[in-house]
Amino acid sequence: MDNKDLVEHLVALKVMRLTKPALVSPKIVTCDFKDLPGNILNNFLKDDATAVVQMETLAAGQFLLLPQSFGNIYLGETFSCYVCVHNETSQPVQSVSIKADLQTSLQRVPLTTQNHTPVMLDVDETLSDVIHHEVKDLGTHILVCEVTYMSNYNTLVSFRKFFKFEVMKPLDVKTKFCNVESDDVFLEAQVQNITSGPIILE
Repeated sequence: MDNKDLVEHLVALKVMRLTKPALVSPKIVTCDFKDLPGNILNNFLKDDATAVVQMETLAAGQFLLLPQSFGNIYLGETFSCYVCVHNETSQPVQSVSIKADLQTSLQRVPLTTQNHTPVMLDVDETLSDVIHHEVKDLGTHILVCEVTYMSNYNTLVSFRKFFKFEVMKPLDVKTKFCNVESDDVFLEAQVQNITSGPIILE
């Protein structure tokens, strides 16, 4: 392990891929008001922002799960992610900036949309960016996120994080030519969905 890996930085970098949340079956715990917890568990359900009055066990937020990893993405999809830098110290951090690139086997694509002017992050403040990019190449892609800031010793410090994901084919197409007696040639195309979900062809 490098000495650079042991450095504690003044800011934390978090990256989350933005995709549709998955449906989950929540384990909802309720109790009778005569039980030992009283109404604590029931009040907790009522306080959920997505709860419906008199139907607190059906709050939408309990049935949705945000992505836990980058997972795979299919060719032609738009890759979207949320990049966030958070000041975790008890003092302001100067000259904070984010840079994000997408590295493929063929090229390196700059993705950052924010103004590149460094900013000051006050205590508990964040600097964030939402990135969108249409994926046009198959194979391994690496999202490279670099954060730069001014250290307590008035020197510029930077660190990088790498997030790897695979871009896969969504469809498999097989073709076959058929000759008929009238000298016409017919082309038969078989299109197979090889993704993990349904696809609508337009």
